[in-house]
Amino acid sequence: MRLPALFLAILVPMTVTPAHADPSTGRFDRPHTGFAPAWTRLHDGTLEQAPIDAALERVHRYTEADASGHPLFSGAVTLMVHDGAVVAHQPTGWAVRYADQTTELPVAQRVPMAEDTIFDLASISKLFTSITVMQQVEAGRVRVDQPVSRYLPEFGVNGKADITVEQLLTHTSGLEPYLPLWQRWPDVPSRIKAVMDVAPKTAPGSTYTYSDLNLITLGVLVQRVSGAPLDRLVRNGITGPLDLVDTGYNPPATKLDRIAATEVQPGRGLVRGQVHDENAWSLGGVAGHAGVFSTARDLAVLGQAILNGGTYNGHRILRPKTVEQMLTNYNTEFPGNAHGLGFELDQRWYMGALGSPRTAGHTGFTGTTLVLDPMSRSIAILLTNRVHPSRDWGSINPARRVVADGLAKALAVRPLRGADAWAPTATGATLTTGDVPGARRVSFDAFVDLDEGDRVVLQEGDGTTWRDLKTLTGTGTRTWRRVDVATGASRFRWLYTRGTGYGGRGVYLDGIKVSGDRGVLLDAERFPEALTAVDWRPEAR
Repeated sequence: MRLPALFLAILVPMTVTPAHADPSTGRFDRPHTGFAPAWTRLHDGTLEQAPIDAALERVHRYTEADASGHPLFSGAVTLMVHDGAVVAHQPTGWAVRYADQTTELPVAQRVPMAEDTIFDLASISKLFTSITVMQQVEAGRVRVDQPVSRYLPEFGVNGKADITVEQLLTHTSGLEPYLPLWQRWPDVPSRIKAVMDVAPKTAPGSTYTYSDLNLITLGVLVQRVSGAPLDRLVRNGITGPLDLVDTGYNPPATKLDRIAATEVQPGRGLVRGQVHDENAWSLGGVAGHAGVFSTARDLAVLGQAILNGGTYNGHRILRPKTVEQMLTNYNTEFPGNAHGLGFELDQRWYMGALGSPRTAGHTGFTGTTLVLDPMSRSIAILLTNRVHPSRDWGSINPARRVVADGLAKALAVRPLRGADAWAPTATGATLTTGDVPGARRVSFDAFVDLDEGDRVVLQEGDGTTWRDLKTLTGTGTRTWRRVDVATGASRFRWLYTRGTGYGGRGVYLDGIKVSGDRGVLLDAERFPEALTAVDWRPEAR
């Protein structure tokens, strides 16, 4: 099996510390390098409440009609976890709101969202299939570096003989994104054969192309090598051991009153309790790319099992080394499309300020989102029925980022020195010294977690003309560092500019000093009035 260099970099000793004694709890600037303690379980807890409340309020507002005349989504359940503590679990809006594409039900006939509402997870189902594949790897039935055709000979036609299991898991197989199986082929055998027969659109391994066909193929593969259907493998290998009582394919009619409605589709009417994805529906509701239904709480248990290194409540579903492989970027040659063996990695478009090279997750077309942040041991879940009643009402990515950002902002960045640190509040913010004759060095502590295009620049000048001395940007380290720069000027400023990206946790400056040949000339820690702040403010956390 090929192991990328980043995989080796994250193989570090797993330090196990009780949560109540862990100085990193509640902190964004104390990143973890290993898994959470294996005994970590979900329990009620609290964090800084203001950012969480603000995020929950914004999610609620998305369920209200806007200028378009309709909401962004009918309803949602938001769940946030940090170090096993459930710090938010809030339903809002409606699980069933519309009778057809345009007609809202009377309020008395609607079904409100609840904490235990069951959602069609759509493509988050791909994680369940990927975990099942890796369980077959652990059992010795599959190797990810081997051609798929070794296990499914019928797949190895039309240029697919050398496509590997890894390439299916990382969406680098070259297969096209989608085939309308439900329209063009009459039954399940012919639909599966169509996937086996399809030719790659690009040379395998040459591009990243997200494709449902990759996971449909893997669903067939695990059944072939194990002798059991995918739904039974998921039940016996994941949902049963983790006691995920509301998670699985084709939910029973007895749970229909708890299931969120999805789209009103031609020929199917209001889809509720059956998988929304037409291809998965045409395959009997069980497919490698879609079909799993679940609740926010069940999904959080699965997420915690991953953060714990593959175990939860004494039940192991994966070995720690296997989880490390699933969270390692195998797509380094495709920047922007980081992907482990199943999990997407470092996708700020929905991971927001929780994003980092180690942050993992997945989304679903129906409006579902799972974000796992090993560095802070946090989980952000937003489950919506955004396709109810129509898939054409717009992207919910802003709402996804709101939830991730809210949890990230609830985690503290503590000042290194004194009671507070400087943080910018708007693009173009400046933090400026007066004249400091005889200056030779500028030093300060910096915490920088910024998205691409965002930056903070230390400049020197005379108050009118400025020259860049040091530019700070980037994401992922989540640690303070000391910056020390030589200078020959007498005045200095820090300029923050926001790019066009999705943002990060932010930037903080602390311990600002200007020194000369005879020692410290300006100590902003002792004399903060020596700095003129425009859109910078001192923050205590």
